[in-house]
Amino acid sequence: MPKEIIFSDKAPAPIGPYSQAVKINGTLYVSGQIAAELAKSGDIKAETGIVMQNIGHILGAAKLGFQNVVKSTIFLKDMNDFAAVNEVYGSFFTKEPPARETVQVARLPKDVNVEISVVAVE
Repeated sequence: MPKEIIFSDKAPAPIGPYSQAVKINGTLYVSGQIAAELAKSGDIKAETGIVMQNIGHILGAAKLGFQNVVKSTIFLKDMNDFAAVNEVYGSFFTKEPPARETVQVARLPKDVNVEISVVAVE
């Protein structure tokens, strides 16, 4: 089965040589999403909300939803933001949340504070 490139014009276009998402054999791999426009605002909850909305747009372009997400990775600039990010993130997964890891990193693209990637299945 060939891979399918998934794109939503409601989410930011890639800033490098990668796709927003790739679907193959019923599995969707969504690239890390950021909210560059809010990076300097200092509002980590708003930044996380935009990231999750972007993920939702990409999932929708693949005819999937958050209920299809089986794995996610959260990259944080500051682990002190964990509780705030978790609160917003959790509102998108009200039951049967996916497997996940959260890591603090030295720096993220466009100097954002949070980046999230997901894997979803049909």
